[in-house]
Amino acid sequence: MNGTPQCVSLTTDYGLADGFVAACHGVLARLAPAVRVIDVTHLIPPADVRRGAAVLAQTVPYLPWGVHVAVVDPGVGTTRRGIALAAPGGLLVGPDNGLLIPAAEALGGVVAAVELTNPAWLGPVVSRTFHGRDVFAPVAARLALGAPVAEAGPAVDPGTLVRLPEPVVHAADGVLRAEVLTVDHFGNVQLAAPGPLLDGLPSRVLVNGHEAVHGRTFGDAPQGVLVVYVDSAAQVAVAVNTGRAADTLNTAPGDLVTITTP
Repeated sequence: MNGTPQCVSLTTDYGLADGFVAACHGVLARLAPAVRVIDVTHLIPPADVRRGAAVLAQTVPYLPWGVHVAVVDPGVGTTRRGIALAAPGGLLVGPDNGLLIPAAEALGGVVAAVELTNPAWLGPVVSRTFHGRDVFAPVAARLALGAPVAEAGPAVDPGTLVRLPEPVVHAADGVLRAEVLTVDHFGNVQLAAPGPLLDGLPSRVLVNGHEAVHGRTFGDAPQGVLVVYVDSAAQVAVAVNTGRAADTLNTAPGDLVTITTP
């Protein structure tokens, strides 16, 4: 661990049309007014835990050492646990639904986990449907002030934490088939395949039957043409130079994309 956290980050599917984000900021400001808060995003598609997990995992390595709160929580108010995880690179707070695990692994792996049951760490009233405000933000504030994770509640065996299913990735005989992990704001399609799986492919490939350039950046393809490349998260991705690959391929997260040689 690196001492007192330097920030609290927030990643949610709350959107920006309501007061949910402001309420979480307000709880943090009341309990830990000097702590810096970084909004990663509040535009995760509603209930899209896999998208939230991917965004969080690909962002936290670039944030200061701190407490990372993530709330994409369709199971709020059910028997799913609220948890805090300690990793060498930071602390994570949120629901036990697989959302936090990839980020914890990106920060060095889970070294301790607790269930958030200490009533002294929670809001004075805990709503059944707004744990971001009443559970996760108060816990994050106390952790940001230097309180030990162990005081938030009883220890949890890391082996019992919920994990998301492994995405489909298969590479053999010049064919790469992988699940779409995310589609970003620009329509770029990120696959669950690590970048080195592109090694050895020729300069021209087919993506779901569409002709594409195997390049290093968008401008390696003519305007309007697909390009297959390794993105900033070291994942295989597909883009269109000045276009939207997700529209060209008519694909969405969870779909399979196949890259072959012509």
